[in-house]
Amino acid sequence: MKLIIQIPCYNEGGTLAVALSALPRYVEGFDSVEWLIIDDGSQDDTVEVAKANGVDHIVKHSGNKGLARAFMSGIDACLKFGADVIVNTDADNQYNADDIPKLVEPILQHRAELVIGARPIETIEHFSPAKKLLQKLGSWVVRVASKTDIPDAPSGFRAINRETAQKLIVFNDYTYTLETIIQAGQKDIAITSVPIRVNEELRPSRLVKSIPSYIKKSIITIVRIFVIYRPFRFFGTIGLILFSLGFLIGLRFLFKYFEGNGSGNIQSLILSSILLGMGFQTLLIAFVADLLSANRKLLEDLRFKTAQSHNINNNKKFRLESEDPKNID
Repeated sequence: MKLIIQIPCYNEGGTLAVALSALPRYVEGFDSVEWLIIDDGSQDDTVEVAKANGVDHIVKHSGNKGLARAFMSGIDACLKFGADVIVNTDADNQYNADDIPKLVEPILQHRAELVIGARPIETIEHFSPAKKLLQKLGSWVVRVASKTDIPDAPSGFRAINRETAQKLIVFNDYTYTLETIIQAGQKDIAITSVPIRVNEELRPSRLVKSIPSYIKKSIITIVRIFVIYRPFRFFGTIGLILFSLGFLIGLRFLFKYFEGNGSGNIQSLILSSILLGMGFQTLLIAFVADLLSANRKLLEDLRFKTAQSHNINNNKKFRLESEDPKNID
């Protein structure tokens, strides 16, 4: 069993050494523990620090692609290097690395395939009230969309088994945290959370450059999540609201008309017609979006089965080469 701990990095030369010094080289249940960093176009000495501190694998982006792309590049590389379990953590040493054994335990016991480290949000001093509120809001939205009970959805401290890692696809460029949990809920992946500890802040969050920016990006992320993963509910709700408003305004016009005041309420008739038309069209979009969502799921399943077949063929090839007398010293 191999565990690979991956760390997405962007200009993390000042904190990476601290984070790496805390990582374990042995975790019970695994034969080997390796470290991997994803250099997301860093312009400082991140790579040099990683090499000096014994990182086993380095994945480089030619430019800054964003946290979500860095996360997925790391997942792909970990699978390539034969990881059975992948742990994702941050380069700013936010998460307490001593909790890694606790994080992987549900996977080793076959109780879960994806494990999220739940931070003590209320007691983290450097989190502003607005950020705490948004963390709770984001977690609530994810629970509704994914039908899971994860209390800290934005947490990046997580463990993933190999099969689940092969299934994950992230469309969002901003962050991977919310989307991967929703995918887990939709794909019937066994997911759970464990309480973890956090360390003192070494630097301000890169994702939260300012509260207004964080609010804006969080709202966009949440809306996109619903559009992608719950399209029928999203467009259907909007369509029903518009159609219902148009229907009620139309009833009001009819009431006035039969009272003999219809000529003075033509505006209500026009508004009712517009809202009914918009509502009906939005409901049609809901059905089309639902069909597209079903097609996406089929493509994701095909991608997963293709990846599994490729891995099986590679394993067979490896065994055949090992059994060939020419390859024996």
